[in-house]
Amino acid sequence: MATSMTEPFSLAVCAETVYASLPVTERLRRLTEAGFLVEIWDWTRHDIKALAASGARFSSMTGYVTGTLADDAGADELLRTAAQSIPIAKALNCPRLNLHGTGLDAQGQAIVAADIVTGRMWLKAADTLRRIADLGEKEGVVFVLENLNGAIDHPRTPFAKAADTIALVEAVNRPSLRLNLDLYHAQIGEGNLIELCRRALPLIGEIQVADVPGRHEPGTGEINYPAIARALSAMGYRGVIGLEAWPAGDDARALARFRQAFTL
Repeated sequence: MATSMTEPFSLAVCAETVYASLPVTERLRRLTEAGFLVEIWDWTRHDIKALAASGARFSSMTGYVTGTLADDAGADELLRTAAQSIPIAKALNCPRLNLHGTGLDAQGQAIVAADIVTGRMWLKAADTLRRIADLGEKEGVVFVLENLNGAIDHPRTPFAKAADTIALVEAVNRPSLRLNLDLYHAQIGEGNLIELCRRALPLIGEIQVADVPGRHEPGTGEINYPAIARALSAMGYRGVIGLEAWPAGDDARALARFRQAFTL
């Protein structure tokens, strides 16, 4: 007997990486018409009024402009620009604001790199994130801390591994600070993705995906995303899965592959 297919997750697509040759408002239109939520990176590069008027439903955006987690001046700057980001998120009705262990430059490289992350840095990062959680609680928004990888995309970025972000979010233990669990980065840095999802499940605010190697859409590399989708569904995850990938070829085909991977 045939069974009907379902989409148990809310699917989002990063508008910075798909249809990249088109104006951003046209990207938003196409993604919205295809039924996807939308993610953006640095909001200072966009016309916020145009984004708000687009009719797109936003899932997440970068939640700071400059700043870092693990030093006094950087932490103050992170809090300052996170506070600036909140009105933008509210104007877009965007529920999650994304954070990293350090600011990233235009090429995605760590602005404040670290060869060694000291105990003092860990303590400072946790303290900074408590302040971020206070801000999120006060303003009614959720910040999400994203894991990265130091082997290919973001060398020498502190607190890059999923194990690091999990430890920090657990240390803060506040609903206004969650994980943005990026499985592309985690495959490069750690692997064992289904068990990682199981370990992180109570902390997850959003999951992001791309395949390895190449950071293309699911189905182009080594990650068995349909198996991960089945495991996440069995765990009871019903949240957002966001595609943050560079299409291997045709953009529409990349979106179809993404949807197929997470349709059960």
